[in-house]
Order: sequence, then C-alpha cells, then structure tokens
Amino acid sequence: MDIHADRLLILDFGSQYTQLIARRVREHGVYSEILPCDVDPARIADFSPKGVVLSGGPESTTDAAGWTIPKEVYDLNVPILGICYGMQALAQELGGRVESSQLREFGHADLVIEDDSSLLAGLFETGSLSVWMSHGDRVVELPPGFQVIGSSTHAPIAAMANDERRIYGLQFHPEVTHSEGGSEMLARFAHGICGCGREWTPENIIDDAIHEVRKQVGDGQVLLGLSGGVDSSVVAALLHKAIGDQLVCVFVDNGLLRLNEGVQVMETFAQNLGVRVIRSNAEDRFLTALKGEADPERKRKIIGRTFIEVFEEEAAKLSDVRFLAQGTIYPDVIES
Repeated sequence: MDIHADRLLILDFGSQYTQLIARRVREHGVYSEILPCDVDPARIADFSPKGVVLSGGPESTTDAAGWTIPKEVYDLNVPILGICYGMQALAQELGGRVESSQLREFGHADLVIEDDSSLLAGLFETGSLSVWMSHGDRVVELPPGFQVIGSSTHAPIAAMANDERRIYGLQFHPEVTHSEGGSEMLARFAHGICGCGREWTPENIIDDAIHEVRKQVGDGQVLLGLSGGVDSSVVAALLHKAIGDQLVCVFVDNGLLRLNEGVQVMETFAQNLGVRVIRSNAEDRFLTALKGEADPERKRKIIGRTFIEVFEEEAAKLSDVRFLAQGTIYPDVIES
C-alpha cells in the first residue's frame, strides 16, 4: 500500500492559514504537500496530485503584478479548490471579474447556501452557516460555466462552482475552526470530488516509516542524538522498532535539564525499551563554557556549539556507523 498515492497539492499564495489547510486535509487521512505559487512548474506535474487547493494571500488579483495560477495546475485536469485569493484568481483567469470592495469583510459572516453543488450539497440542513472572512476584493462577475453556490451580505458571490470542470471557489476560509462546517467541506473536496482514500493515518505512517528505514538501512548501524525531548524520542522509538540493536543513541547530558530528567531519559530508553544509549555527562563542560555569559543569543550558540563538539567526540569512539538520524519537527522545514 502506497499511503502517498492519494495526495493533494496545496499551492501557497502567501496566506497565514496555508499550514492549516494542510493540517485539515491530513486530519481527513489524505497526504498533502505545500508548494509556493512560484514553484518550478515541473514540480507541479511531477507531484501528480489528485486535486489542487489554492490558498489565500495578501496580494490583489486586480494588481497586474499579483500572483497568477500556474498553467500547469489547469493542465493536470484534476479538481481545483480556490480559497479567498485562490477563488479570486480562478475567477479572474477563467473569464470572470474581481474588484476591490468598499465593504470589506473581516471576521464572522453569515453564508447563505444558494444552490446545490458537489462541494456543499447535503452538508447543511439550515441553508446558512457562520464562516470566517478576510478579504478586501470580491468576485463581482462569474466566469462562464460557473454558478453561485453561496453568498454573504457583502459578497454576493461568496462561493462558486463549475461541477462539470470540478473547479470550486470559496471566498471564506474553511480551514479555520471559526468557519462552521469548513472541515467537512475540505473532506468533501478531498474524498467526494478528488476521490482520495483515507490511508494517511498515524498507524499507516508508522508502518510506512519502519518499512522505509529497514529498506534504506539494511544491516547498517544508525547513530542518533537523543535529547529526551519529544522529537528525538519519537525518532528513537521508531528506529528501535525498525532496526533494534542496529541503533545507537548518544545522550549528551548538559546539566541544564530539569531535575532528574537525565535519569528519566536513561530509564525510559535504556532500561524500559532496551535501546542502546551512551550517556555523556558533560555538565561541567557546558557550565564552564557558559560561565559569565548573560546574553541569551550567545548562550544559545555556546550550548549548540558545545553539544556538537561533545556529540562528535562520542561518535568518533564508535565504529561501523553508516547513518546519522535526526529528530526534528515539521515547522523546522520552514523555520530552519
């Protein structure tokens, strides 16, 4: 089973909510990736998604210098969902019209469901719901072949659809918890319209990670820097499950942990789980390096540099290590 086969591409136009779109999609068991809107077009085709979500963004489609939707998105011939700026870009590029509005919407708005569509039909019994708006521009003329499926007081075209082409637009943000039924809309798009399954689950992700590690590592030794934090601890547990004694962890005890935390790390991994952990008691070395330093940024760099030095010294004592494992978190893809 390929848990990445059913996938959605999220094209980022600079929205503060783009990461939330990805999170909501994944919560519904569908693998997704975020790419910037100015990405090399070849990457869009290579990713081969079953659907594309266009995020919101701070730009205006009425500005000639604003971001446009790459031609390759349309060439995929898969369902498209435009959110906020994404909807406006779709409307503008497909023959509709967008203009700046003097009555801007920021915050809650009442959305009235105007017509049945594959995206909204049957989801809401009342015919209206509270959604979260954040826009200054609005669609004032539909592209040919589209129908209005939702409206609000200040946005008569707050949602649009072309079921035949499987292209949809939402002026509001379904990805935020403030939008009533927003998560269900994204699920409808992913499963009902794009035809994605629900294979991207924690259980399947773990099984897939273990399989990939075993295939890559073979009978080689793996070295992991174990801090006792969530990130490296999860990696240690997964690697141990995958390759057992082939994993060697180095725990650099810098003396700056919580009371008895170093003992807890050793008890959890070395004693309870049976992981091979080498503990380097480097408290004196770290405290000596930090002595007299008050600046937080310089402290951070001293700790980081000293950690690398101690880790490399411990690693040099080992033989036959072929792989280095690192535990980190998803936001580091962006922040680091």
